[in-house]
Amino acid sequence: MSGVLVHEWLAPRGGSENVFEALSRVFPDAARYCLWNESEGRFVVDGETWLARTPLRGRKAAAVGLMPLAWRTLPSVDADWILTSSHLFAHHARFGGSGRGAPKLVYAHTPARYIWNPELDVRGNTFAARAAATLLKGLDRRRAQEPVAIAANSVFVQKRIAEAWHRESTVIHPPVDVTGFLRAPQPDERDQDALAQLPETFLLGFSRFIPYKRLDLVIEAGNAADMPVVLAGAGPDEDRLRSFAEERAPGRVFFVRSPGAELYRALLQRCIALVFPAVEDFGIVPVEAMAAGRPVIAAPVGGTTETIVEGTTGAFVESWTRDELRRAVEVAAGVSPDACRAQAMKFSEAVFADRIRAWVAESVDGAHSSEARSA
Repeated sequence: MSGVLVHEWLAPRGGSENVFEALSRVFPDAARYCLWNESEGRFVVDGETWLARTPLRGRKAAAVGLMPLAWRTLPSVDADWILTSSHLFAHHARFGGSGRGAPKLVYAHTPARYIWNPELDVRGNTFAARAAATLLKGLDRRRAQEPVAIAANSVFVQKRIAEAWHRESTVIHPPVDVTGFLRAPQPDERDQDALAQLPETFLLGFSRFIPYKRLDLVIEAGNAADMPVVLAGAGPDEDRLRSFAEERAPGRVFFVRSPGAELYRALLQRCIALVFPAVEDFGIVPVEAMAAGRPVIAAPVGGTTETIVEGTTGAFVESWTRDELRRAVEVAAGVSPDACRAQAMKFSEAVFADRIRAWVAESVDGAHSSEARSA
């Protein structure tokens, strides 16, 4: 069967891009379409929407109002099925030709958070965004009735799909490059110089430096456990975090800006635990940490509740008080690296490939059977 894969915009890196790359490996003969492709050579696509040929290319916020229209004016394709990887409006996709009547499936990273859950996305907090959301909710829900099947990337998102779109969905966790974190890191000379500036053991925070990631709580965890902290990443919140670190733990917080893959692996190997305060739909970084044999300290909300096993691969923190943090670090420090690795394997690329392949085949066969019965 010939298929078509659809994604939102394509960037050089990102969690949804990792899923789209995995889908491309599972279905190597499928055609690929997106709003616009700015992946710097990571992806080759068969087509972009007309937005890619306008000054709005790459300007996500400015182009939002036209995205639903762009997705409804896709070219003619020959396809037996369409699979969209959606976190905004990609599930609105409609092709011409035989693709118009092909069963459409959706792998949902989330319904558009700035429309349905603005408390989780700062883009939804403006007056213009709230006004647009009022208009877009009805349209988005109607378009979400078109797919023959929807897969959610977590139970957390599955519940959001039910509330926003009034649809049932199947949970298929996204793929994580687990095997890449099982091997020993290979830091180059520059990475080794960076590692030499760090303490022998530490609590690690790794993410973009933006407020909702709550990296200030990683610093508080270090204070509670009397341990140094390493914050790795980059972003607009860096100055605030540095000031907070100097105020709360002078000389005990170390920053590693934009670590590459090998340095990131080396940081995971050396840390006592990853501290992950952010509420994420799934959360790939905690699984990567467990693949490296390291426990995770996280909030018991969102996707981490589906990946971390309390007392076995990490610890959950409800209110992030000093006593809770100290207890969580003690629990995390005592878990087995082998138990962490075994848990991470449940979210491997191989597991994802098997599940997504079976789900697509079952959903498409079911759609064709329904058509035959109604004919």
